[in-house]
Amino acid sequence: MFPLEIDVVVADPGWAGLLAIPRLEELAREAIFCALEQSGARATGPSELALVLTDDIRQKQLNKKWRGKDQSTNVLSFPQIEPFSPLSGLLGDIVLARQTVAGEAQAGPIPFEHHYLHLVIHGFLHILGYDHLTDNEACLMESLETEILSSLGVPDPYQV
Repeated sequence: MFPLEIDVVVADPGWAGLLAIPRLEELAREAIFCALEQSGARATGPSELALVLTDDIRQKQLNKKWRGKDQSTNVLSFPQIEPFSPLSGLLGDIVLARQTVAGEAQAGPIPFEHHYLHLVIHGFLHILGYDHLTDNEACLMESLETEILSSLGVPDPYQV
């Protein structure tokens, strides 16, 4: 495996009320490295990725600015590499909205950790180049997410 630095930025202190920050960081790293391994992504040099843990207010602002949607969303990805290109340098940012993520887990009902892992993996696959705009893309991305989650002991989120 190649060097990958994952910076977890806690922009909303409310995340600590859901799960201890060190545990959130540990889970994110485990999920991302597992996704790297199972996605077959190729590395050409040291890389860096940011995971930003924010709130719904900031997420809504980002979603409006970058996607034209005036609402919060669970996860946003901002890739800094071309889709499916070799990994090197700054890969991008994954941003999670606390209230939306927690609310979805509670409504599921699914364990918060499982939903968090799913969204970190989902966001990271977007960084790599995966998408779900067409049925074929969605099928491929969901299949890979399910496979990665299974290896982490998390049930298929699409079978809930």
